[in-house]
Amino acid sequence: MRTAQRKALLVLLPMAFGVGPTTAAAQDFQFEPPPQAADPALPEAMRDLAERLLPVYADDDPDRYFSTLAALQMVIGNPTAAETTRATLRERVASEESSPSPGRALVFDVYTRARAIEAAENVPFATAYERAFRETFGSLDDLAAYQHEDWFVAPIEPLRSAVQRALDRQRGTSSIALDDALALVQAWFAFEAYRSFGALVRPLLAKDKDARYAVETVAIPVAPGAMVEAALVLPRKGAESGPLPALLELTLDRSSRDAHEAAAHGYASVLALARIAGDPAFRPRAPFETDGDDARAIIDWIAAQAWSDGNVGMQGFRYGGFAAWSAAKRSPPALKAIATSDPLAPGIDVPNVNRIFMNSSYRWVYELLAPPDDALVGDDARWRSFDEEWYRSGRRYRDFPPLPGRARAIFRSWVNHPSYDRFWQKWLPFREELASIGIPVLTVTGYYSPGETAALFYFTQHHRYHANADHALLIGPFDERTIEQGATAELRGLTVDPVARIDPNDLRYAWLAHVLRGAARPDIVSAEVNYEVAEANEWRHAPSLAALEATPLRFYLAASPTGAPHRLAARRSEEPMALVDLRDLGDRSDADWRPAQELVLAGVPPPRDGLQFVTEPFAEPVVLTGRLRGELDFTINKYDADFTLMLYEVRADGGYVKLFDPPFKFRASYARDRVNRRLLLAGLRQQLPFQSERMLGRRIAAGSRLLLTLGINKRPDQQINYGGGDDVGEEAIEDAGAPVRVRWHEGSFIEVYRGASEAATSRASR
Repeated sequence: MRTAQRKALLVLLPMAFGVGPTTAAAQDFQFEPPPQAADPALPEAMRDLAERLLPVYADDDPDRYFSTLAALQMVIGNPTAAETTRATLRERVASEESSPSPGRALVFDVYTRARAIEAAENVPFATAYERAFRETFGSLDDLAAYQHEDWFVAPIEPLRSAVQRALDRQRGTSSIALDDALALVQAWFAFEAYRSFGALVRPLLAKDKDARYAVETVAIPVAPGAMVEAALVLPRKGAESGPLPALLELTLDRSSRDAHEAAAHGYASVLALARIAGDPAFRPRAPFETDGDDARAIIDWIAAQAWSDGNVGMQGFRYGGFAAWSAAKRSPPALKAIATSDPLAPGIDVPNVNRIFMNSSYRWVYELLAPPDDALVGDDARWRSFDEEWYRSGRRYRDFPPLPGRARAIFRSWVNHPSYDRFWQKWLPFREELASIGIPVLTVTGYYSPGETAALFYFTQHHRYHANADHALLIGPFDERTIEQGATAELRGLTVDPVARIDPNDLRYAWLAHVLRGAARPDIVSAEVNYEVAEANEWRHAPSLAALEATPLRFYLAASPTGAPHRLAARRSEEPMALVDLRDLGDRSDADWRPAQELVLAGVPPPRDGLQFVTEPFAEPVVLTGRLRGELDFTINKYDADFTLMLYEVRADGGYVKLFDPPFKFRASYARDRVNRRLLLAGLRQQLPFQSERMLGRRIAAGSRLLLTLGINKRPDQQINYGGGDDVGEEAIEDAGAPVRVRWHEGSFIEVYRGASEAATSRASR
């Protein structure tokens, strides 16, 4: 929750109280302020303005009225009245759970109280603020204090900028409208508050945290001669009542995680640094190699400590999620639960996705091993230049990248294993090993997250080999950023439904409390599959993926006599079809191409994405959900190919909404079996079933259509399959030969799944 709050502060704090329509008649006030927010004359100008606003201010919204009234009272210099007003507002929040958010409200409660003490007792502001902070913040429980901390340390520059923008709008005028004046007063109050206590609050927060937690850096033995460094944080109040359950996270970067978060929720918190990112003396040769064994050793160490009750949960995002699953390959008795978000799966989504290697995986391992002063770390332009240079050169993939060193050796060792062979299997529970994982598991992912591939891999494989697996999935309109930081109202141009604007971290802790402490199970994960239906503004719940995917909607590829776009038809054509798609794998004119990051496109997707097939407009709204699957009926002149598919809702207003992202891409020779390669039949008609690990969940509006793009994958930032049938890593542009020629036949189809128009059994958090 902390990261989501930090992200929101820049937006919310300048609007600390919420500006809305007033009930007073529209009017203007004479106002000619100084031009700069830091001008010494501005406080008096703001005081004069607030004094004239106060008699006429009214508002039908009680919360907004009291919060704005308190700001006016503070600006005119009456903190005692403002404190009384804020007390009234707090009573409303407590009784009705109404807005504004108590997070930022507490900041101004403390500040207002401090100014009131300063005025009444004639003490320095620093003394008054310390007392107000101790009385108010100190009375919070650990979790509330943790959740409020970031609100007190927001950067001041956005607040100053908000005031400056308001002043800039007044240039050349001698009056200000009522609503603009109220907005300026609120912005000024927030700026004045934060610049008053900004230098005081951090030491107070540190002192408060020291009183709440016992913090220690520990070196945990994990193998002969090898140690893992970890931050151990124990809540003092919790530890006083006896041993605690523990939460363990193995991470690549402790600076990006906060060990206090789990402790604030009442757990013994262990945040361990993976050996590959730790002391060079203890580093393994490459990522993934020791994390499972290390995690099991750490769990055993935790269980043996006096402060531990013997119950350990593992949690983690990306690499931390992988470490939890790697530990579960031979699950230690003390491991009682796993809660992961977008868990990484080596050999599944890193370093390749559906057997197609990603250049970004080399960058990842390079930056992981690089010293802090390496100029390449974080240099996006330089990494893009590596992609383009390799792409233009036409060299074999094994020669990427051009940089010598350990990272290159590791990446090449990965490229040596294009199938999901024993090299990858040894790090994760595989097939029958999954049947032994009987502990509760929660997996969180998003329709727009690259990590969805691995998340659904873990989920589907666990249920496949363990018939009664206690494994819940939560999926919504999230990408990798919002999964980790919390969802907001907008995602890359896409409006997010109100019920989906959740912080998955809060959900994870609520679920862990259910598993490890016996709390009630959160409603939002009440079933095995829990998914948000975008544009329907509701969460739905299914007992299994099979139940969710019980009503397929099949669409056949059909040629259009008028050309692109072609048709997605409800019935298979009775006429033979041989729709030709050509792709020159030797062409490098697109070396500077970059995929669109927006989730809503204003125009038709570019031709390079492949052929386009579109349905007729839907006569009524329809909920589409489940995993994209289908069967390709085609003739091709190559022994292998990498296909890419994408689905859009084509809205009546002309917008193209991605139903998932990134696109679903896969290597044809591994579509049936990721372990054993099976080449295509060059020159012969054949059928290739596919099952994606990309899920969708959206209510398609009446009048909208469904658009499929289907093509050959060829990108500067990914391995290129030239179709010769040999090791793709050895193929170069000289092996491209004739352009890829695919003839799509009338038996080709895709399937998505229809959800109920109204989900009577779903729980909608409206």
